[in-house]
Amino acid sequence: MSINLLGFDLEGLAAYCQGLGEKRFRAVQLYRWIHQRGEADFARMSDLAKSLRVRLDGVALVQGLPPLSEHRSADGTVKWLFDVGAGDAVETVFIPEADRGTLCISSQAGCAVGCRFCSTGHQGFSRNLGTAEIVAQLWAAEHRLRAALSLPEGRRAIDNVVMMGMGEPLQNYAALLPALRTMLDDHGYGLSRRRVTVSTSGVVPMIDRLRQDCPVALAVSLHAPDDALRDALVPLNRKYPLDELLAACERYLSAAPRDFITFEYCMLDGVNDAPEQARALLRLVRDRLPCKFNLIPFNPFPASGLRRSPPERVQAFARVLQDGGLVTTVRKTRGDDIDAACGQLAGEVQDRTQVAARRARAAGLAGRVIPIAGPGPAVAGRP
Repeated sequence: MSINLLGFDLEGLAAYCQGLGEKRFRAVQLYRWIHQRGEADFARMSDLAKSLRVRLDGVALVQGLPPLSEHRSADGTVKWLFDVGAGDAVETVFIPEADRGTLCISSQAGCAVGCRFCSTGHQGFSRNLGTAEIVAQLWAAEHRLRAALSLPEGRRAIDNVVMMGMGEPLQNYAALLPALRTMLDDHGYGLSRRRVTVSTSGVVPMIDRLRQDCPVALAVSLHAPDDALRDALVPLNRKYPLDELLAACERYLSAAPRDFITFEYCMLDGVNDAPEQARALLRLVRDRLPCKFNLIPFNPFPASGLRRSPPERVQAFARVLQDGGLVTTVRKTRGDDIDAACGQLAGEVQDRTQVAARRARAAGLAGRVIPIAGPGPAVAGRP
């Protein structure tokens, strides 16, 4: 069976080439052809020895993910649905901005964390993606966009990557790490550590591992100022509560390429958007670690039973944080007309965790109301 070379970082590819009796510089040449030029045909890799090209053709390949669909938003956002086999498909989103092009990459088919406000989690979990499947999203998007935009050789379409697509990246660490190294490698995509962001719901031990192995920018899905509410919104908090999570963030700053942690906070009407909750956030983080807040308008989907906070309440919440000395931005919703906005990525997942059945059992019957208590009125949700 041929091995997909998209699954190797440079050190892995060098070891593979060494196993074929080749020197390291051949791996560098091959790596550049694959990632910098987007070439999948060994016969076209003209500076490789012909004997190596012939040999590679028999044992290896460069295989991307089959695209099932491509949708373009009115604002320029592009969403691809990629087939990862066995009935699973994942979504990848490109967001063009004036000063950069950002790609949002998936790390799992589905997600096992099950955050209340995320449509991916409501689909359940099928499996982790392999390194080749993670990198293939960047490989396909970069070279498709270069061709579509007629960019000259050496000009990148994507200069910012966020691991914020489907899945919890730090629960797929073994595949994530070599993918990050390929993104950062000057012979690969040459991205700055400041321009590669891993978003996590708070897998504390793996935050520490990432700090040691490959510190990139870190974004943490916070969404609540206290453990009781976060337990209801982000179930992982029951295992790694806020104090442990914030301590891991403090440790991460010792190696991070930025001198702050980004906290993501999805604004939910009547659940986590009251001024007193903003003040509680200030007390939680202000004197503990440098950070910035990214307030995210909730993108509703029927199964959540949640509503988007009104714009005026979001702005009032932001003012409390800003007046308290925290850098705070309100994320502009992009691609919501093609279901490509934050929290909307769903893809196709053959759920092997039976999340829908478990929700129905927990509720007692389909359609039963499950309240999430906030400081204001409870918000009714459906399992």
